[in-house]
Amino acid sequence: MRNLYEDMTALPALPQGTVLAIGNFDGVHPGHAALVKRAQDVAAAKKLTAAVLTFEPHPREFFMPDGDPFRLTLLPEKARRLSALGASHIFAPAFDAGFAGLSAADFMEFLRDRLHARHVVVGADFAFGKNRSGTVDSLREMFDVTVIDPVTCGDGAAYSSTRIRDLLRRGDLSGAAQLLGRPWEIEAEIVHGDKRGRELGYPTANQQVDRYVRIPFGIYAVRARIEGEDKTREAVANFGIRPMFRIRQPIFETHIFDFHQSIYGKILRVEPVKYLRPEKIFDGLEGLIAQMKQDCLAARAVFKS
Repeated sequence: MRNLYEDMTALPALPQGTVLAIGNFDGVHPGHAALVKRAQDVAAAKKLTAAVLTFEPHPREFFMPDGDPFRLTLLPEKARRLSALGASHIFAPAFDAGFAGLSAADFMEFLRDRLHARHVVVGADFAFGKNRSGTVDSLREMFDVTVIDPVTCGDGAAYSSTRIRDLLRRGDLSGAAQLLGRPWEIEAEIVHGDKRGRELGYPTANQQVDRYVRIPFGIYAVRARIEGEDKTREAVANFGIRPMFRIRQPIFETHIFDFHQSIYGKILRVEPVKYLRPEKIFDGLEGLIAQMKQDCLAARAVFKS
């Protein structure tokens, strides 16, 4: 990834103009990949530069700050996956009150004057501008436009971020992976916790994942990748509120097998592989420790199989 501009304060010189693929791209699933590919094909034919425009935060987060968490990918992963599709110019303006208040006409001028758009590629339901007043027909007043029909998967349904979220909320990790084209994962900084896991003999890497879509609370076999490492490590994780200790916000706690280094402050990517059991309350710490041992054995068995 070479060009990512969260605040849009500096933009590359693209005098030849861009073919701009526009969308939220949450999850960067195969439908999104088709949108980016079409922009690249058009750009090659017209001898223009292919670019991607996305938004951060997701507009839904801005308009519904107290709504249920729903993100499949946050900006770093989204940008990395768009870059892997060949997007060398990725624009991610801050979606704030000023941006949300742009009229449809102002938004189109932004595309033309700031992002050098000459041709735009969007989905059939794309709308923009204050109160979603701009439509695909509005875009055609200023740009050449390519509209991508929904891309369908094996069962004939369209690839959809909403559908993937629904699968994850139900704990269907394999179904979500099929629609994403890869396993789903979270990515967040490792933060200090109450050190309770360490005291019990099972130290954990703790992550705040408040913006991600919420999978069922419970214990998971997971794969973990630590920032700066190429290898993937096997682990067991608890996602939830730890009902014995009643923490206020759900937290993702990952116990990496046979690992004893301090990694606070690093980014950890965690892929939930299999749901093992729900959270539960124990009569005392002895019961909890015994169950943690069983959870580790169950997770290791998942990877052996």
